[in-house]
Amino acid sequence: MKTRTIFKMAPVVMLMAAVLLAACQPSATPSPAPSPTTVVTVPPAQAPKPTPSPAPPTATPKPPTPAPTPQPTTPPPPPPATPEPTTPAAVTSPPPPATSPPAKPPTPPVAKAPPPGAVTQANFTAANVNFTGKAGDVKAYEVRPNGSGPFPAMIVIHENRGIVEHTRDVARRFANQGYVAVAIDLLSRVGGREKFTTDTEATAALNTLTPDGVAEDLQSAVDYLKTRNYVKADRIGVIGYCWGGGSTLVAATRIKEIRASVPYYGPNPRNIDDVANITGPVLGIYGEADQRINAGIPALEGAMKKYNKSFEYKIYPAALHAFFNDTGGNYNPQAAAEAWTLTLAFLEKHLKS
Repeated sequence: MKTRTIFKMAPVVMLMAAVLLAACQPSATPSPAPSPTTVVTVPPAQAPKPTPSPAPPTATPKPPTPAPTPQPTTPPPPPPATPEPTTPAAVTSPPPPATSPPAKPPTPPVAKAPPPGAVTQANFTAANVNFTGKAGDVKAYEVRPNGSGPFPAMIVIHENRGIVEHTRDVARRFANQGYVAVAIDLLSRVGGREKFTTDTEATAALNTLTPDGVAEDLQSAVDYLKTRNYVKADRIGVIGYCWGGGSTLVAATRIKEIRASVPYYGPNPRNIDDVANITGPVLGIYGEADQRINAGIPALEGAMKKYNKSFEYKIYPAALHAFFNDTGGNYNPQAAAEAWTLTLAFLEKHLKS
């Protein structure tokens, strides 16, 4: 009876052993793995049979060893700090080369040289005057040297815009050289230059004038000068520019009292044979680049030779039409200065001798 009881209790013993074995399993706490445990199972006893030799203990499979939890790695201590070298004081070094040339400072404006004969000290008196003409009063700007005179006189004829400040300035330059200068307004017979508000209008009005009408008003200017006690009546010359250069040749061919004429780049008379009537020497001034006007030089020169007239002319290299006008775009300082010098020498010879 006792043997049977022990046999029946064997399963209970085995169950308890299994419970104890599970309770002894290693926990997930990170600790060193325990040594493997051997569980011995007691087999049930066999009646009348001799007790067999106990079977070798069966090894319980080793439970899987959990992967060790990685421990936080403690970084190695940093190497001792090396003291940084003391930064020397900043040294100014030249800037790197610029990729483009630096901007140049603005060039100061160059002072414009005064025109030839510019008046720096006035040795004259000036006034607007009127004198009687065939078609009515003729307007002019008269400048006379200081002193009692008598002086030689010059009639100054304007360009194709009518009398303007530049024309008056040229008259003052001649007065400073010892001439009574009369800058005539050849628009007088159509109302005068002041009637026209633009240069275009003045030019259009000039184109309505005839050579006869121009010659009549220029004759009136000569007559006026001859009545002035400060003028040498037999020493009257005429000079003109552009349209006035052509009118200068008109005066030379129509007015016998004209002692000397200086046309600056002026067109020829409509009838080239009118040069036969010229009574005084003529100096022609031209610009090399003024092809339209220069085309007439051979015909004028030929006519002067034909009628045995005193004619000389000068062509200035690279100079354009109207190169003497220092208020215009074609102004050529070098040519203007040389022409002024030549003009004064010519007038000195023929009006002051």
